[in-house]
Amino acid sequence: MSAHGSAPDDIVDEATIEHLQRGLLAREFSCVALVDAYLERMARWDKRGPMLRAVLALNPGARELAADRDAALAAEGRLSGPLHGVVVALKDNCNTTDMPTTGGSLSLEGTVPASDSAVSRKLSDAGAIVLAKTNLHEFALSGTTVSSLGGQTLNPYDLTRTPGGSSGGSGVATTMSFVTVAIGTDTVNSIRSPASANCLVGLRPTRGLISRAGIMPVSETQDTVGPITRTVSDLARVLDVIAGYDPDDPVTARSVGRVPASYCASLNYDALAGKRVGVLRSLSGDEPRHLAVNTAMTGALQVMRDAGAQVLDLHDPCIDAAALLRTGDVQKWEFKQSFEAYLRSLPQSDVRTLGDVLACGGYHKETLHEFLVQANDIDDPEHDSEYLGRLAAHDRLRVRVLELMAEHALDVLAYPLQKCLVVPVGAGGQAERNGILAALTGFPALNMPMGFSKPDDNAPLGVPMGMDLLARPFDEPLLLGLGYAFEQRTRIRKPPLHTLWPD
Repeated sequence: MSAHGSAPDDIVDEATIEHLQRGLLAREFSCVALVDAYLERMARWDKRGPMLRAVLALNPGARELAADRDAALAAEGRLSGPLHGVVVALKDNCNTTDMPTTGGSLSLEGTVPASDSAVSRKLSDAGAIVLAKTNLHEFALSGTTVSSLGGQTLNPYDLTRTPGGSSGGSGVATTMSFVTVAIGTDTVNSIRSPASANCLVGLRPTRGLISRAGIMPVSETQDTVGPITRTVSDLARVLDVIAGYDPDDPVTARSVGRVPASYCASLNYDALAGKRVGVLRSLSGDEPRHLAVNTAMTGALQVMRDAGAQVLDLHDPCIDAAALLRTGDVQKWEFKQSFEAYLRSLPQSDVRTLGDVLACGGYHKETLHEFLVQANDIDDPEHDSEYLGRLAAHDRLRVRVLELMAEHALDVLAYPLQKCLVVPVGAGGQAERNGILAALTGFPALNMPMGFSKPDDNAPLGVPMGMDLLARPFDEPLLLGLGYAFEQRTRIRKPPLHTLWPD
């Protein structure tokens, strides 16, 4: 194929970074052709056919950026950076100066920030092409991915179900090969939930590993940014680019000396051998609705045993997701102050306070109103005894988790990200998720596909389910090695059966 020809659908469908860059170097296709192929997939399935509603905005300069990458390759004979030609979607709470950043809210429709987020800038500097902004649960405040601006994003494996959230648009864009990889944010579950529900790999990194500068905030204590990909290898390649210290996010000073030369070096087929995995049984359910997830978890743990890992059951009543969420989550106390500081940074915006958002009514009232009103009533969290008590509880939880791991000589903890299948559209909030453990400790957690439920008329492949592996701070190389070994042995990833949908 000519380097300036069209990239057929099978080139970008399920394509990895390595595969695409090999094709670019061999002049089998161009970056412009890749962008066109991804745009064609979006046009076919996001706004037509099943109308997945994953994408909120397209970069009007994407083809020009792609042409620049092609010119650089032609002139230099080599890739311009480690992510040359990689087409990326950003969750629409990540600032970009070439597209609006809205948080999915009508109250911020058309708002273009004055500067790019750190993640967007690092990706572009590495040669990536940011093609799209994705739908999210508005302001990243819940888990079913519905917003006043973008509507309800659908799960492509079962169009009657939600895609997880809040980074559901990034998850759907990745699983549908609308892009090569995507970026999400995670305050409680929000990267790993759509990874689990869309048969993807998602990393909530150690707090402080990746800069949050230029990200629409929810919680200073709990917010993180991370990749959502189809393979562990792609995730490692993205992490190599976006990890590290950024003076605009002082928390990243914790990462100094803790970032390896390359996360790709940790990808090892035999990484599970000799590792000790603790299974948090308190994070599984025992009702009929939990059967599919429990069955998948049993199979996943057997794969680990067969690969040489020692798997231990742990029963710790202190680690109960519902209780941790009820007594430890601090979003309500931290949202207003951080969010209003972000609003004040926006140029030419009439919305400067949380009160302005409430007054204009341009938000998804059914899912957000109660939280926004409660958050708006909190003016001085630093002198709120409940808030301070919750922060103190985070410290106790960190110690408890580390103590548990030390007592049993564990390398990682394992649990299903969600005890039951991702919920149907219109069922209310997302159900029985376990991501709060990583959110409150700040420890890294990697979500891996672990299977599908039984197929039915709505879900011809079944509904995907994911397993979290949680490690000590800055043990991302360990997680990626274990995830890679698991992935290579199971090959669970399957794309949605989009051939069943009319164009």
